[in-house]
Amino acid sequence: VQLQASGGGLVQAGGSLRLSCAASGRTLNMYIVGWFRQAPGKEREFVGAMRWSGGSTYYADSVKGRFTISRDNAKNTLYLQMNSLKSEDTAVYYCAADYGLYSFSDYQDDARYRYWGQGTQVTVSS
Repeated sequence: VQLQASGGGLVQAGGSLRLSCAASGRTLNMYIVGWFRQAPGKEREFVGAMRWSGGSTYYADSVKGRFTISRDNAKNTLYLQMNSLKSEDTAVYYCAADYGLYSFSDYQDDARYRYWGQGTQVTVSS
């Protein structure tokens, strides 16, 4: 699976951005696709994930209610809609995918994902 993340940019606090993660190589039907982010000087952290088959979504508490994950099956693309952005959301955002993940603790663990896209920078100015 090859993943291509895009959509990052500079936005003011309170604004919105939508990130995309386009997959190629195979369909994601049996996969978990996750979003992670890494701010300067910090470890990479879980943002959210979707079980592609069925569309169930899972979020970190820090983004719950502000971020929404969706998918377009025809385009094999995952989206991360980010609303009410805060300065602390500034980070490089990555999408990742793998199968064989079955619990929320699995989804949050970046070591469980073998396939990664390149990052896309999101900068929120206050």
